Amino acid sequence: MAEFTTRLEGLSLPMRIGIHPAELAAPQRVIVSVWLDCRYPSASFPDEIDAVVDYDFLRREIMALADSRHFNLQETFCEAIAALALADDRVWRVRVSSLKPDIYPDAAVGCDIVRERAGG
Repeated sequence: MAEFTTRLEGLSLPMRIGIHPAELAAPQRVIVSVWLDCRYPSASFPDEIDAVVDYDFLRREIMALADSRHFNLQETFCEAIAALALADDRVWRVRVSSLKPDIYPDAAVGCDIVRERAGG
């Protein structure tokens, strides 16, 4: 058994998220990072993308999710990303971070979650 952590960090997305009037009126920038803890049968696998979890797929799906609807909460958005990641049986744990950097002039606000597959 071999474990690897695959990361997608700093994905900047314009999306509709939030509950305040300004957030409801227009998209805002959200920065997403995802850490996938993956298990493979062995550390010896072919040097081909099909042998590992594809972060291109994850990036594409997160972008589609952000375009799909308005999210009131970062927590809800993070949960949806975690579900995407855990759909691959090789991912046993996922950490998702979202950050709204432009809400306040002096601070960013965000959410981090960690989810594990049952039986870890």
